Amino acid sequence: MQVGLICYNGRFLPGSEPIFTADNRSFRYGDGCFETMKVYQGQVLLSDLHFERLATSMNRLHFDVPLNFTKDYFTGLITELCARNGLSRLARVRLTVFRSNGGFYDPVDNTPNFIIQCSELNRRIFELNEDGLTIDVFSDVRKSCDKLSSIKSNNCLAYVMASMYARQNQLDEAILLNHHNRIADTTIANLFVVRDGQIMTPPLSEGGVCGVMRKHLLRTELPFKLEEYPLSITDLEKADEIFLTNAIYGIRWVGRFRNTRYGNAAATILHEVLFEGVI
Repeated sequence: MQVGLICYNGRFLPGSEPIFTADNRSFRYGDGCFETMKVYQGQVLLSDLHFERLATSMNRLHFDVPLNFTKDYFTGLITELCARNGLSRLARVRLTVFRSNGGFYDPVDNTPNFIIQCSELNRRIFELNEDGLTIDVFSDVRKSCDKLSSIKSNNCLAYVMASMYARQNQLDEAILLNHHNRIADTTIANLFVVRDGQIMTPPLSEGGVCGVMRKHLLRTELPFKLEEYPLSITDLEKADEIFLTNAIYGIRWVGRFRNTRYGNAAATILHEVLFEGVI
């Protein structure tokens, strides 16, 4: 059960209060998108990138976006919700957008609705993981490479099944491939490899989600050369390091992929740079 308050279309309601009917389009079709954000000391971290992605996602999904759906509007609601729930210091926030009820696959009303939820985060979220993650490939599903593949869609079945596979096989994360058998992303992160001092991550044309932390790294001046490059399983096996990124955890280094083990020298440096630049 949801604890505390949520924000539904700008109204603050008890999280236990029912707000959906069976006609909800996110429930019926996964018709919408979402953002997962980190709030620290009352501020939404990397808010420009989050709301840049949200605007792009709503545009691609052909929502009729109201003029008041701005970064300032949403960050105001997010910070107020966190304050009302006593979570201003450090919180995970999920903003879910979905189309209004009506129609079957073809909607009759493209007005977006939204829910904002928040939950507590542990301060250790800012620390680099001590033990390297163990990862492997989830091969039952392939991600498409189209204009919707980079959206954080409310239809997350591929990631749900990959997460179940990871848990069943004692993995920390599972890698999803595209139809070319190359790396798309992982269950909750974008993937980077380090080889000979160069850092590479798959371009969005490979089917991965347009991660906020991924974009932040690519836009930030760093002590390494970062570039987008299609990656194969062989590239993972030949890498010196592998690390994963998302908006909540920042950087997490990988210790093992199948029979290959990795260090974390570059990940440690990047983590220190991000820690200084983001909070």
